[in-house]
Amino acid sequence: MLVKTYGSAVHGINATIITIEVNTSRGINFHIVGLPDSAVKESQQRVTAALMVNKYEMPRKKIVINMAPADIRKEGSAYDLPIAVGILAADGQIHNDKLDKYLIMGELSLDGGLQPIRGVLPIAIQAREEGFEGFILPKQNAREAGVVNKMTVYGVENLTEVVDFLNGKIEIEPTIVDTRKEFYSNINKTDVDFSDVKGQENVKRALEIAAAGGHNIIMIGPPGAGKTMLAKRLSTIIPPFTLQEALETTKIHSVAGKISRETSLMTQRPFRSPHHTISDVALVGGGQYPQPGEISLAHNGVLFLDELPEFKRTVLEVMRQPLEDRVITISRAKFSVEYPASFMLVASMNPCPCGFYNHPEKACVCPPGGVQKYLNKISGPLLDRIDIHIEVVPVSFKKLSDTQSSESSEKVRQRVEKSRLRQAERLKDLPEVYCNAQMSSRQIRQYCKIGLEGQALLKTAMEKLGLSARAYDRILKVSRTIADLEGCEDIQSDHLAEAIQYRSLDRENWAG
Repeated sequence: MLVKTYGSAVHGINATIITIEVNTSRGINFHIVGLPDSAVKESQQRVTAALMVNKYEMPRKKIVINMAPADIRKEGSAYDLPIAVGILAADGQIHNDKLDKYLIMGELSLDGGLQPIRGVLPIAIQAREEGFEGFILPKQNAREAGVVNKMTVYGVENLTEVVDFLNGKIEIEPTIVDTRKEFYSNINKTDVDFSDVKGQENVKRALEIAAAGGHNIIMIGPPGAGKTMLAKRLSTIIPPFTLQEALETTKIHSVAGKISRETSLMTQRPFRSPHHTISDVALVGGGQYPQPGEISLAHNGVLFLDELPEFKRTVLEVMRQPLEDRVITISRAKFSVEYPASFMLVASMNPCPCGFYNHPEKACVCPPGGVQKYLNKISGPLLDRIDIHIEVVPVSFKKLSDTQSSESSEKVRQRVEKSRLRQAERLKDLPEVYCNAQMSSRQIRQYCKIGLEGQALLKTAMEKLGLSARAYDRILKVSRTIADLEGCEDIQSDHLAEAIQYRSLDRENWAG
């Protein structure tokens, strides 16, 4: 007897419906075909044990299971449940008149319990698009799938519950998530605030500009000056997620298995801070079965690289293309996958190996040429892609002991949001461009026009600092953001002057 159940395979951050065909006939063999990996082949042992423990009969017949389309590799243990249901239906132990209405996914324990799976959100979205009425999956993943409207989600705990539901013996309460209510009630919850930071007004200003225009930023200063503290608070002044951004980001984290059981939809922008020992593949994504890397997990959020020169040179260089294109393509011999990587890069570094170059009180003990050698660990092309360079100086005791509260993240974010609205209105006809940092060279020429006085100022800066053409574009983008923050339609000379000062690492003889 031939029976079909339906599962799904995740490729990149998109899902493909998989038809699981189970045929029983005379014989005693068990075959799984359709390009399964080892975890799928091992499902025979898990399914057999789960059926026996729960008092269901394993058919004493030849069982052939085909997973179509057969040219897509099937990975992982999430096919256990649809395979078990298909076997029981082919043997007549489950009524198969409802099977075409449901997408079924779940990993079986030997006692028939269900374990959580990855990639639930893109699977649920694809199931809705394919016209399935319901999605049967482990209860631990039910809230994550519940954010997809017009899709009935049934969270189940074990195999017996699934069989009884399909046979009409029990009713399962669907998991319902009020996506909009949950999203809007949590988007402003933060654990840190800009008001926690004493002093550093110039750095706060630079971070405000970075948040307003989506610009990459690097902070250079001695240890203990507050670089990490400031970076962790950047996400509190970036405008909150839109619902579309939240869904897109949640899909990536779902594929990577980073969604907790209590979470249905990510409401806070991601803040990723990998250690400097990270590998190239872990940063950009990949592996034998490609998974998203840190740059994709930081999509629509912040990627913070602390102590930038300590990262391996090859790791930093692989970020060049994603910083420009905001997407990463991982290619293999037989396939390629694409992950979005639109993130704000925030980096910090000491000015020298000992950390005290240009310190107002402590002397630098690095040997001659040591400072420049340390800075040379970061390539010029990578620095070109970082719009804002800001020096962080230690905070004096007077400012540290000041009890007066500084400006809160909420007030800063209000200015940032107004600036983003101006940018959105200006860029509304451009697809996939939402802020100044994402403008192309052609769009820069169109929206970042400057007067004769500004051109003379920029020409002098280019000659004195030896700036590249890319740095020229970055200065125009940053000055456009500064003008937006002040509500100016045109870029003024003072906007350009402020943008130019944020190229400190481009200065000749900066390292002595």
